[in-house]
Amino acid sequence: MRTSRGGLHRSYPTNYRSQQLALANGVFYMNKALLISPLLLVARPGFGQAPRLNDFHSLAWLVYVGDHQVAKKWAIHTEYQLRRVDWLRDPQQQLARLGLVRALGERVKASVGYTYFQSHRYGIYAEVPGRAEPENRLYEDLTLQDQLGRLGLKHRVRLEQRWLGSRAASGEGPVQQWEYQNRIRYQLGATFPLQGVKIDDGEFYLAGFDELFIGFGQNVGLNVFNQNRLSGGLGFQWSPNVKAELNYLYQVRSHAEADPASGQPVVELNQGITLNLTYSLDFTKPSQ
Repeated sequence: MRTSRGGLHRSYPTNYRSQQLALANGVFYMNKALLISPLLLVARPGFGQAPRLNDFHSLAWLVYVGDHQVAKKWAIHTEYQLRRVDWLRDPQQQLARLGLVRALGERVKASVGYTYFQSHRYGIYAEVPGRAEPENRLYEDLTLQDQLGRLGLKHRVRLEQRWLGSRAASGEGPVQQWEYQNRIRYQLGATFPLQGVKIDDGEFYLAGFDELFIGFGQNVGLNVFNQNRLSGGLGFQWSPNVKAELNYLYQVRSHAEADPASGQPVVELNQGITLNLTYSLDFTKPSQ
């Protein structure tokens, strides 16, 4: 049975109670994985000490994000990411995200939305057999911001419901099946001003984050530890709504299925750069 792409069956959550139980299981596995994730980043053996195949790629990601204020406590989230591997030579992935953000207080926000995701064929141990394969996601997240002196912190927990499409074994033709999976993500982000006690307009700052992805529920298989991203770099703020960051990214990503030729699990150890652009609009201000 395939557990990510090319699934042989469908599985969907049946009711609200099962979703709540799935979420509780996901939080448990995420907390457990947070304790062992540093070992996963450096250890040679993996998946119960079984030999693994390492696949290395250089990344180049372009990210746009905007939260557009439409009311005092409401905003519309827009996002697009273009991802390429081997220094722009080959397409890797792309996604478009649209969401609704609600401010619950000065430091807490909640959001829900939809993501369209597309995966391309790349690498020696490619997961996509031919044409790009689509994925539809719903997501819910909670974000908490905090300040420790000059250090700004952001915690984000995101729950995703994923429908992964697969084509025929040849990789051609229309999508034939959709497989349902759950995933939970935890991101710890930080910013640090370089020219004062806080980040002001026209100033540089340091930025970084670590994000852990854990799959749970049915159809996950080997992909409980889905991936981890560690990133850091330099940012510049033109205004609170306009920023740019150039970051280094290190990604550890496990494939959902073992290599069919050897039967060994496959882990990508990728590194590269990301250019993040933030441009947000405030529609609550009267036009000049």
